[in-house]
Amino acid sequence: MIQEELVAAVLEALKRAQKEGAIPELSAPTILLEMPRNKEHGDYACNVALSLAGPAKMAPKKLAETIQRFMPEGVGYLERVDIAGPGFLNFYLKPDWLQDTLLEIEEMGDTFGHSQKHTSERVLIEFVSANPTGPISVVNGRAAALGDVLGNLLAAVGYEVSREYYINDALNSHQLEVLGETLAARYLQQLGKDVPLPPESYKGEYVIEMAKKIVKREGNTYEEMPDNELFPLFRRLATDEMISQQRGDLEAFGVRYDNWQCESALYEDEEVVQAIETISQRGYAYEKDGAVWLKSSVLGDKEDWVLVRSNGRETYVAADAAYHKNKFDRGYTLLINIWGADHHGYVARLKAAIAALGYDPSRCEVILHQMIHLVREGESVVGSKREGNIIPLRELIAEVGRDAARFTFLLSSADTTATFDLDLVKQQTNENPVFYVQYAHARIASILKKATSNEVVPAPAAKVKRSLLTHPRELDLLRKLADFPNEVQAAVENRAPHRLTHYSMELAAVFHNFYTECRVIGEEVELTQARLALIRGAKQVLKNALSLLGVSAPESM
Repeated sequence: MIQEELVAAVLEALKRAQKEGAIPELSAPTILLEMPRNKEHGDYACNVALSLAGPAKMAPKKLAETIQRFMPEGVGYLERVDIAGPGFLNFYLKPDWLQDTLLEIEEMGDTFGHSQKHTSERVLIEFVSANPTGPISVVNGRAAALGDVLGNLLAAVGYEVSREYYINDALNSHQLEVLGETLAARYLQQLGKDVPLPPESYKGEYVIEMAKKIVKREGNTYEEMPDNELFPLFRRLATDEMISQQRGDLEAFGVRYDNWQCESALYEDEEVVQAIETISQRGYAYEKDGAVWLKSSVLGDKEDWVLVRSNGRETYVAADAAYHKNKFDRGYTLLINIWGADHHGYVARLKAAIAALGYDPSRCEVILHQMIHLVREGESVVGSKREGNIIPLRELIAEVGRDAARFTFLLSSADTTATFDLDLVKQQTNENPVFYVQYAHARIASILKKATSNEVVPAPAAKVKRSLLTHPRELDLLRKLADFPNEVQAAVENRAPHRLTHYSMELAAVFHNFYTECRVIGEEVELTQARLALIRGAKQVLKNALSLLGVSAPESM
């Protein structure tokens, strides 16, 4: 594809310049291309000279001029390279490169936009991982959409991707103890017993529903069981039921995990103890006040943290160290954790633990996502009393649908607080982003169906006269289609799935503008066929973008 040819040409120019001594030795940079908004600035722009100016100890403009001078001859559709502003490389392509994009789209089909850049790398994405104490919430839904689509994007550029859910079911979990006691009390209440709830009980009616299920299934089997047996049993029953519910809620959202990893298994397999031993052997642990501490302050954190309390119980720092050791030991070359923004203070702690274990902490990325606020009729939607002030994801899906929920969650960057307008996403108007994009796909399908009913059989892109596609709106649409592979790559490199929602909205807008000014059916035969090939390309790219987002591409609406 043209973007790969241009990137390869820039890398070759850098290599040649270094060989000739025109620039110093530099490690190969990540090169991203962008389509300038002003077409006078070329078809693609690249800021590599600005990003390398510091390491090269050269003025950006001089470095850009050096790259320009060493660019290889005969690069595909490349006509010329200009220097703009402080050192941007602007690439101007020959006119027929845009029309020929349709050949590539047709040839690659569902894989247009994909690449094999990272085929030797294995990535494990761990996301959501909510405590098994309540339903999957709307906030969890934002993390689910982010993690799932990031997984799709990484797979699209060649990574071997695994999705994992970490179940916080450690034996020393106070939250699960409270949940078990709450469920036990609700169970006995269902049997007519006057039993009070524990002081820190879970108030949601979902606990009552679980108790009713147990009564229906087991009757009064556990009515006379002593507390020291009843509470551990109901803790396990509650945990199993909540994990089952969470799994179902996430699958309804289109998210399926390759593995559900239990924290308790790390203790049972003595991996937590082994991780502490490894840290100690490497000299990054010490004893103080009867506890074992991690020397995290010498590994980038602001202070040291306890690994083992004075009572002999391991902390969550030790468990997380063991968990990440487990991930690396399974052969993953990159770990990505998606956490809520309230965990920002824990990132340095985790990185320190990874370094103490002897692994490269840069191989573990943490993406923090902000809250999302639901709004109905201009007012904030508060938590459901039924669920104990939780807004369950399943209720949102039931109200607006999976497609609208996923698309809307991904409209904003993960690091910004987002607003989800329930009224807007249910409207079938152009103001509703997901409707706007899906309607563009359905509209193209309708045009193609109409052509067939008029006995106009669309010809393959290779058989049509693509050179006829010279109208400004046709060229705008072609440019947008050609930019899709670059947009996928940028979304991956920046860990920014929201770029795809914005790209699909922009593509839909460019298509609608094209269709307003360019008649498809009823023009001269050769032009009709060329435009049919163009809109088939647009339909395919819209489908590919929506597929990566986990959103359907309807044929009719």
